[in-house]
Amino acid sequence: MQDSGHPNNQFVVDLLTTLKKDRFSPSGWRHFLVRSWEMSCITAKAHPKLKRSWSHTTLLMGILTLLTLTGTFFAEGAGAMLRLLPGLVFCVAWQQSDLFWHLGLNRQIQTGKLLQHIGIANLLTGLRGLGASYLLGRLFGGLSSPSTLALLVFLFGVATDILDGQIARYTQTQSKLGRIADAETDFCLYLALTIILIQNIVLPLWIGIVMLLRFCVPLIAALVSYFLFAQPVRFGSTVWGKYAGLAQSLYFLVLLAPPQFAFIAHLLNLPLLVITLALLIVAPVAQILPHSPP
Repeated sequence: MQDSGHPNNQFVVDLLTTLKKDRFSPSGWRHFLVRSWEMSCITAKAHPKLKRSWSHTTLLMGILTLLTLTGTFFAEGAGAMLRLLPGLVFCVAWQQSDLFWHLGLNRQIQTGKLLQHIGIANLLTGLRGLGASYLLGRLFGGLSSPSTLALLVFLFGVATDILDGQIARYTQTQSKLGRIADAETDFCLYLALTIILIQNIVLPLWIGIVMLLRFCVPLIAALVSYFLFAQPVRFGSTVWGKYAGLAQSLYFLVLLAPPQFAFIAHLLNLPLLVITLALLIVAPVAQILPHSPP
């Protein structure tokens, strides 16, 4: 979805309106996807530097994916690598395709200028996405993920989540592309971690569902507004959302803590759970801001 006031915005609105008139039929969806992809290709062709930057990013992700598979081969054997391969490759391919699809949103928020490079901030988000893809690939392949492994990926995710925002602000490369990629990556990472914690009998199912609703409620609201009303929901970073994210991260850290920290983790578990659940209920509602038509 393009920003309000951008020349392509009316095209997107018209396309969504046509999809709605077609009653979301298979042919309507096919037309919508084909035309959306064509617009992405037009953007890439008109901005070769941006396309080249995406190509370099995709190449790096491909190399890191290959290294991940190689590491799994030596650490867990050929069988584990083959079970990991389909899910991991699918998730990484989807991530890079989605990045290409939204190249037109790589616009500086302050000025609306199209940035000609993916940027370090978005690259860090992509690396966090690779970590999420790795955990999801293990889940799809039926591989168990010990808490130590999940903790390492989680800590890497937290570090990149902090750095990408700081770098984007410092380099003045904040963009809607970055916001979308960040939200999608966080959803995938926390989805994988939540399922792993449930599988490892560390997190009750009902608590995991509440945690996932933090991401699902705004996502569903955005999809309904996008496809049914042909206009975007304007999301904003709220204090409640930041507190909810911090509380959830701390709670996951407690659940994934090594055995030597079991006593401290036990003391913090219940208070953090209560605080996290309360904030997770408030945050999705506060995140959806009133919006006006484009």
